[in-house]
Amino acid sequence: MKLYNTLTRTKEQFVPLQAGKVKMYACGITVSGEAHIGHGYQALIYDIMRKFLEKQGFEVTYARNYTDVDDKIIAKSKETGIPADKYAADMIKKIDGVMSLFDVDEPSLWLKATENIDNIIDFIQKLIEGGHAYAVPCGDVYFDVTSFKRYGCLSNRSVEDMLDGVRVENGEEKRCPADFALWKSAKQGEICWDSPWGKGRPGWHIECSAMNRKAFGEQIDIHGGGRDLIFPHHENEIAQSESLTGKQFAKYWTHNGLIKVNGQKMSKSLGNSLLLEDLLKEYTNEAIKFALLETNYRNDINITDGIFDEAEKHLSSFYKIISDVEDKFGKGGKGNGEIDKRFDEVMSDDFNTALALSDLFGIFKKVSAKLGAGDKSCADDVNQIRKTYSLLGIFKKDAKEYFAEVNKKHPEEISDEAKKLAEERWQAKKDKNWAQADALRLKLDELGYTVKDSKDGYTLSKK
Repeated sequence: MKLYNTLTRTKEQFVPLQAGKVKMYACGITVSGEAHIGHGYQALIYDIMRKFLEKQGFEVTYARNYTDVDDKIIAKSKETGIPADKYAADMIKKIDGVMSLFDVDEPSLWLKATENIDNIIDFIQKLIEGGHAYAVPCGDVYFDVTSFKRYGCLSNRSVEDMLDGVRVENGEEKRCPADFALWKSAKQGEICWDSPWGKGRPGWHIECSAMNRKAFGEQIDIHGGGRDLIFPHHENEIAQSESLTGKQFAKYWTHNGLIKVNGQKMSKSLGNSLLLEDLLKEYTNEAIKFALLETNYRNDINITDGIFDEAEKHLSSFYKIISDVEDKFGKGGKGNGEIDKRFDEVMSDDFNTALALSDLFGIFKKVSAKLGAGDKSCADDVNQIRKTYSLLGIFKKDAKEYFAEVNKKHPEEISDEAKKLAEERWQAKKDKNWAQADALRLKLDELGYTVKDSKDGYTLSKK
């Protein structure tokens, strides 16, 4: 199995620090606002990585964090009048609810900055004792980047390059403009904790290093996050952690691409943030996942008009074949090892979800041909598709459940004429007027609709 390591800029054979076991950490959400599509995408990618590693037989301990105290959260607290700790707790609860609707599994460990203050203070004290950090009279503590010779190893930047454009804020007492805050002295009315340097709170970068150390010890196998975190966040994590331990912090660094909207970087300032909660009101979680996973995780994703509609269309065509196969031959076929083998082969090359999804079009074409020929082995194929591709978060629903959800989210797509014809057809079936029922089904087909019968009634959907 190979994965791309940002640290070396190459694909490497994956060999964990301890045979058979993987320690994996991904930077989570800073809870200053609601979850957007980028947050959902990052959570999805690392959930898939964890699951595929487990599929390959590894025992994975996967941790994610919530940054629940930082400058942005304090600013929101001042803006709303809600205490920072309560604001963060309320936002975490809301984000958890949205993520459950998106159907991404919980990590093995949830870590929060505010639950690790003593651990963070201990970490900072040891850095000061080792000559890698220093306190200033106002109560701030900074990391001395010149004390760590490998600073810039992840982002391939030199300290001199980093100094270009660096601005020292009023009141900062840094030895070097590139030095970064480990502990920030509290301003009047801000959330704070006692420390050897006075009341204050942790800097952003130290949180992840300290939480990793507490959860996993001195080293981990995989550290992940969005590509925008390479510098300064992940660069600073390496400096802090390796200065403290003298050991390589993370063996493999993985970074997912960023979300763009119609070619522009998604940001609040541009007003183009796509809230995950809003998207889930309009599309199934499987359609959103399908659209996101059609791009290799290391590349940026450009969200254009119609991208989720197109994904819903593809999924609906696949679910239609699944429905037809399961209706004719039942559920729970034996499986098809070739489909699973190909999936493993593709995903073992740096989690290539784009190719895995591309394979589905050929797979379903064969399934459809088998169904038309009355070949029962198509049921084995469908069972394997469900089992294998559920790792990507798709084909987890009953077909009727899926189509009912699509129809509920897009009721305007079914015309009044189609609804009327469907009702007439259902009545014709109840009257055992089979010729009339078949004629009405043909009319619906010509209008672009599929009608699916069951003992409880029928479902009507767009093709």
